[in-house]
Amino acid sequence: MTILVTGATGTLGRHVVDRLLRDGRQVRALTRTPAAAAAMPAGVEPAVGDLTEPRTLAAALAGVHAVHLIGATGQDHAPLRTGPEITAMAEAAGVRRITVLAEGDEGSDDGLGRAVRDSALEWTFIWPIDYMANTLGWADAIRATAEVREPYASRRTASTDERDVADVIATVLTRGGHAGRRHVVTGPEALTPADKVAAIARATGRDLRFTALTDDQARSQWRADGWPEEGIAFMLDMWATVPATVAEVTPTVERVLGRPPRTFAQWAAAHADLFFTDSQQKMPGENTQ
Repeated sequence: MTILVTGATGTLGRHVVDRLLRDGRQVRALTRTPAAAAAMPAGVEPAVGDLTEPRTLAAALAGVHAVHLIGATGQDHAPLRTGPEITAMAEAAGVRRITVLAEGDEGSDDGLGRAVRDSALEWTFIWPIDYMANTLGWADAIRATAEVREPYASRRTASTDERDVADVIATVLTRGGHAGRRHVVTGPEALTPADKVAAIARATGRDLRFTALTDDQARSQWRADGWPEEGIAFMLDMWATVPATVAEVTPTVERVLGRPPRTFAQWAAAHADLFFTDSQQKMPGENTQ
């Protein structure tokens, strides 16, 4: 039983690969470059191909029982437009089961969702609200200034540990029983940015601050940091229109894995070393274990 993992070197994909390997599964990992293929973990069968060029995927799909497919590609996370072709190739290759990292909402289909739902595959959409790892974007500022400065400080998100998402995907791929479902994956609580900074402070033993910015203050800061105007406008619009649903906690992890999801405090403790430099002494304490 060979499982193909696309996006295998990404924030989530590498955890999916690791989980499947720990479970003793035969893993084939898709990457666009031979260099990345050579760097795959021991025990992984590398395959070179590009999801935006389906003709390059025939060898990667050969003999595969299940596939984890990412629904967006590239640095700009553009929606995957070749979903219908990939789905047809997967069926022709004898693939039985597929997880799709995409919203999977019928009301906002981009072609991929329709193609997957119309296929003969045992499909499951997996949609994380937000990765806890996204807070690593604060690491440079925390190391340099012990401060995080952002607008829209009251926004709350039920961020999920990427390892939990990987565990859900691996479980669905290997055990089945989730065909035709859309699983929205969250953590156990909805937190503001200040809540997350406080958790990182406890994990590192450092005195960290969160400062709420107005839109104008954010624009000035980001311009000084060299952001393009379109990037500034995009971020402000995105944060100003965050839907209330991102704060809704779902029972997905508990239902699929039979255990509660990891908390942000647990995630922060596991990644505490990324938020301080060698010269910044980490304080001992039970929250750093």
